[in-house]
Amino acid sequence: MKKEIRICGFGGQGIVLAGVILGDAAVRAGFEAVQTQSYGPEARGGAARSEVVFASAPIDFPRVLAADVTVALSQPGYDKFSGDGGAGGLVVVDRDLVQAESALALPFTKTAEDVGHKIVTNIVMLGFLCAQLGELIPMDIMEGTVLANVPKGTEQLNRQALKAGHELYTENTRRA
Repeated sequence: MKKEIRICGFGGQGIVLAGVILGDAAVRAGFEAVQTQSYGPEARGGAARSEVVFASAPIDFPRVLAADVTVALSQPGYDKFSGDGGAGGLVVVDRDLVQAESALALPFTKTAEDVGHKIVTNIVMLGFLCAQLGELIPMDIMEGTVLANVPKGTEQLNRQALKAGHELYTENTRRA
């Protein structure tokens, strides 16, 4: 079993942190994992990408070759990073920030705002990914990993964001 995940957006959205958390959660779930990142020289606003490859066997190449899932949280991130890495995988975009054909468009930022603050958009997205991956990374492992990687005092907000992202998946697969 091998999964390749690409998360892209812009600097300041927590793209790299989301990749780090996903990779850490995969390791905690018993997988081999590697996380790589790429971002522009801008502190905020430039395109950013985080890739996570996790597998039940040793990983021989640390980059995504054929993304099973690509999540885009910004148009520049989508435009720059969604095209490389293989076709056929699920492409999910933030419906309010990205225009993309043949992609599942979900309200990640809106959901984060509804939870309490758009700063947790990346955690909402991780909740969605956790649900989409099924039992590969159980929700309790993802939650523990998120809480170990967020600032003290934000645990409840991040817990709610993770749950809201998980519910986004459930709501959108029921309709399909």
